[in-house]
Amino acid sequence: MPRAPKLHPSPSPPLADADLRPFMAGFPSGVAVVTALDKTRTPHGMTCSSLCSVALSPATLVVCIRSASPTLRALRSNGRFALNLLHEDARSVSDLFASGVPDRFARVPWRMPLGAAGPHLSDAAHAIADCVVDRTTEFGDHTAVFATVGRVTLTEDRQPLLYGRRRYARWTDAAAVPAPGEGDAGVRA
Repeated sequence: MPRAPKLHPSPSPPLADADLRPFMAGFPSGVAVVTALDKTRTPHGMTCSSLCSVALSPATLVVCIRSASPTLRALRSNGRFALNLLHEDARSVSDLFASGVPDRFARVPWRMPLGAAGPHLSDAAHAIADCVVDRTTEFGDHTAVFATVGRVTLTEDRQPLLYGRRRYARWTDAAAVPAPGEGDAGVRA
């Protein structure tokens, strides 16, 4: 059998920076609000959909935040933050924390339970993780914040808010579609 010729990859020309936003809009995700207190105990927060779990043991996640963000400064100075996963009826809270409105926390109920790492948006969240910053890594115009999760609070009767293609969707509507193989929509032999 003839051998395939050895390939010697030539250096590729550098790629121009692509606008990543339309690409990532095609990857729907849940919606979260990162909240933190600064050293003066002033609350800061921002909507974030760029997050993922990193490890189960120790429980670790990463959130990516614009490097110039006041919320990033607050969580770096305090070393702690809360990650509020919004429920499907909390679109207005997502919009509020995505805006530049300076008095966001005066417009939404929040609390600081004993041991909380950042403000809890309990009325708007279906799940909240209290996190301790482990390390940060700057890359381009964003900073990846790796954090250990110390406590998770879940609300079983609320469903997630989804976001993709620059639109919101309700988990309840998405979950109403039968799973593959369920009901009459399943594959038949």
